[in-house]
Amino acid sequence: MFEMAADYFTSHSKYELIGGYFSPVSDYYQKEGLAPAHHRVKMCELATETSSTWLMVDSWEALQPSYQRTAVVLDHFDDELNGNLGGMLLPDGSRRKIQILLLAGGDLIESMGRKDVWASEDLHHILGNFGCMVIERTGTDVSEFLLSHDILYEHKDNIHVVKQVIYNDISSTKVRLFVKRKMSIKYLVPDAVMRYIFDNALYSTKLTRKRDYVTFAFD
Repeated sequence: MFEMAADYFTSHSKYELIGGYFSPVSDYYQKEGLAPAHHRVKMCELATETSSTWLMVDSWEALQPSYQRTAVVLDHFDDELNGNLGGMLLPDGSRRKIQILLLAGGDLIESMGRKDVWASEDLHHILGNFGCMVIERTGTDVSEFLLSHDILYEHKDNIHVVKQVIYNDISSTKVRLFVKRKMSIKYLVPDAVMRYIFDNALYSTKLTRKRDYVTFAFD
């Protein structure tokens, strides 16, 4: 997804790509199947440390003692990059504010149409103050969905749709399932990540929910 987003910036000279961040969700997200946060942070670090010059990992969200909404996480990046660092340092010594965008798949953007998942004020904050890059999955039409959703249509100029040129349906859910079923994940994830998964017996134990491994850790 990140590389497809980078290609988008290459063909749109209005923008200059500075960097990208993986931000693993907290253990308190309560999604079944997730490994403990410290493992997910480490896997992201292993995946980026030798394979990319512009992708990084931020562990703030993963280490929080409670689940943080996406709007709050974007505020964190804004505080760090534009507040503490003062934005992008230009050759003439001046600084310019960094535009932060949420990178999302088509399934996430479609979930924004559900009021039981996203609060309206959060959508206005995310799309109005930041923006979103959507990797459109083959067979879906994000533009049609934007047209049918009032809040997304209001902020359509801040939503950048990237069409998937080569079909790729690899997902973390499928990788976890392959490990659980003892199927090969070689070439689906970097070798260092694959070794880490097997060395730490991830996704092959019964500790698959937040309440399981939090209880395991503190009992």
